[in-house]
Amino acid sequence: MDMFIKYIFDRIVSIIGLVILSPLLLIIALLIKLESPRSPIIFKQLRIGYKGKAFTMCKFRTMVDNHDHGGSSISVKGESRITSLGAKLRQYKLDELPELWNVFVGDMSFVGPRPDVPGYADALTGEDRKILLLRPGITGPASLKYKNEEELLAKQDNPQKYNDEMIYPDKVRINLNYYHHQSFILDFKIIIFTLLKKELKESYLK
Repeated sequence: MDMFIKYIFDRIVSIIGLVILSPLLLIIALLIKLESPRSPIIFKQLRIGYKGKAFTMCKFRTMVDNHDHGGSSISVKGESRITSLGAKLRQYKLDELPELWNVFVGDMSFVGPRPDVPGYADALTGEDRKILLLRPGITGPASLKYKNEEELLAKQDNPQKYNDEMIYPDKVRINLNYYHHQSFILDFKIIIFTLLKKELKESYLK
């Protein structure tokens, strides 16, 4: 029943969000086009979703166009490939608003693990592969813990290595815990904490 409620909630709220936020979406699109007239407004990237199926995730473009297709899912605060407008969009998570469309068509959910680029899902083994049975989300328990991930990576000598050896395994652990405790009430709590920009302690699972 919880999963059915979640399915209906995702589709109804995503379409309402797209309609209500359409003026803001249009303004952001115009600002991106004004900053980079020859570059696309929407950044599209292949991600791995439900049951390991690939889908195209949409975000507002926040990087210079010739760097957006590098294949890496990590970015570091202050790096030169992020545009000045893109930095502001990332700060307030406005670059992720087009993902409402991904939620509406069923590729994503409001709550779940963040979808990874191809390669990471292939490395999952044993019980960890159960997180692929979760529809990827705009937010989730791991996203809340690492809401300042770009700042954290910026402090590392080797951001990619730190992500692969420290952050990513911890995200897998958190998402697996979420898999075993998922409910619509928990999802609603995660959404509220996301909107309030509050940290969600892992005791929420108890």
